[in-house]
Amino acid sequence: MTSQPIAHPDTPQAPTPEQIRRAPKVLLHDHLDGGLRPGTIVDLARESGYGNLPETDPDKLGIWFREAADSGSLERYLETFAHTCAVMQTREALVRVAAECAEDLAEDGVVYAEIRYAPEQHLEQGLTLEEVVEAVNEGFREGERRAKANGHRIRVGALLTAMRHAARALEIAELANRYRDLGVVGFDIAGAEAGFPPTRHLDAFEYLKRENNHFTIHAGEAFGLPSIWQALQWCGADRLGHGVRIIDDIQVADDGTVKLGRLASYVRDKRVPLEMCPSSNLQTGAATSYGEHPIGLLRKLRFRVTVNTDNRLMSGTSMSREFEHLADAFGYTLTDFEWFTVNALKSAFIPFDERLAMINDVVKPRYAELRAEWLFR
Repeated sequence: MTSQPIAHPDTPQAPTPEQIRRAPKVLLHDHLDGGLRPGTIVDLARESGYGNLPETDPDKLGIWFREAADSGSLERYLETFAHTCAVMQTREALVRVAAECAEDLAEDGVVYAEIRYAPEQHLEQGLTLEEVVEAVNEGFREGERRAKANGHRIRVGALLTAMRHAARALEIAELANRYRDLGVVGFDIAGAEAGFPPTRHLDAFEYLKRENNHFTIHAGEAFGLPSIWQALQWCGADRLGHGVRIIDDIQVADDGTVKLGRLASYVRDKRVPLEMCPSSNLQTGAATSYGEHPIGLLRKLRFRVTVNTDNRLMSGTSMSREFEHLADAFGYTLTDFEWFTVNALKSAFIPFDERLAMINDVVKPRYAELRAEWLFR
């Protein structure tokens, strides 16, 4: 009889894909219009009469989205959203997309998610801003119910996004504030960074600060340190959407010595959450490979790093896949993924006691159980 070696508990073990899928995850940066099921896009296009889809076979359409997003340009990447937004113009479509979003995330092990979308992009067939928000909220609640019926628990909050090239930020910020106790947990601005600095929407951020509301800002993705500096020091962002370019303010010498610039030091010292999206960053040219993604160094330096999907359709990704890529690139274990997950919950826009309860009663026990599985093999 041959004996099988048993891993020593002090030896970090590489998690299996199945363990990663079962691990509880928290998602802070995911766009509703970037996560549709290809089959749903085809269905909604047929129902609405939208005839500009590049493919009508769901499998081929999914491939088209990923290939079109792989250009290395943020502007080209953003063009793919014309098709998803085109089929999200009715209440029924928004309810369906939001419900499926919650279902898909729950199936992937996500227990808490903040999903962002721009209400102003869903008005072409006569919906009001309020009707858009209420439809999406209805869909999230339906998705939560369906997930529970399938044995999964998830909680979804909405982030209302204003487009940085438009002029409706204050209006959307006021909308977010009106629905803050009805499913909306915060505010965001998104879109092309270059030429559209966050300070263009300073009135919206000043309003939200006066109202004691939460907001994140897309910054430091396609544009560099000035975008991050403005988002923090002029606008007062609670979190940075991406923030990957903070690496430009960190110098690593040949001997491995690391020196942080003043902005990078501020971001780390103040525990500013970074909503990192590795696969998306590769597509838009903000990083060259998973192994060279700044998340590796930022994790070592103990920045407040979180892992996110950004656009699951365009990147062909999920939270589990993002974790798998990082496990392959950096040898991360379940302990690392628990650290990322706790970081995300610490940074979430729900009340402190609810965040703490989810960390202590959901995340930590389930990771401990996963880590202990080697004992029973």
